[in-house]
Amino acid sequence: MTTPTPAPTLQVCSLIRDTPQLIQPGAAYQIVRFPFGAQESSDSHEMHQAKRDDYTITTWDEDDRAGLIWPARSGWGHLYAMVQWEPGDYSELRDQFVRDPLGFGSDPENTTATDHRPKSVGMQCFTKSHGVFVDPGVPLALRVAHNDKVARKITLAEFKLVIYNA
Repeated sequence: MTTPTPAPTLQVCSLIRDTPQLIQPGAAYQIVRFPFGAQESSDSHEMHQAKRDDYTITTWDEDDRAGLIWPARSGWGHLYAMVQWEPGDYSELRDQFVRDPLGFGSDPENTTATDHRPKSVGMQCFTKSHGVFVDPGVPLALRVAHNDKVARKITLAEFKLVIYNA
């Protein structure tokens, strides 16, 4: 009799975007989008795929679905983010994690870990982490906003999910 292989104790999806993304001004949060394939940092558990169900993302930098991480399984998730902004005339930068930002499920746009940050001296670089229960049917995203009068660029961003057995 063979013993079943236990589920891995943790699963990781680690995304990075090193090309600028233009963020429009105002109160509306915008999803940070991430590339696929060889441009990805790490997605061995296939939580960030260009094709999901019957939909294929053809231009990752223009499709908000490219900002979604679909948890590979249920468990305790730890989210991490890093965002670097170009210099600008803003007094506040905003960021948040959000469950189901595009309304695929029954409880769309459930936000958590929302931060409103004043402009800092020097570069505008921020990191954050937050723990949440995750489910494979509920995608996660990182969203940002700013209050400058003109569109501004994120120059570098990372978004990561680590799932632990719960």
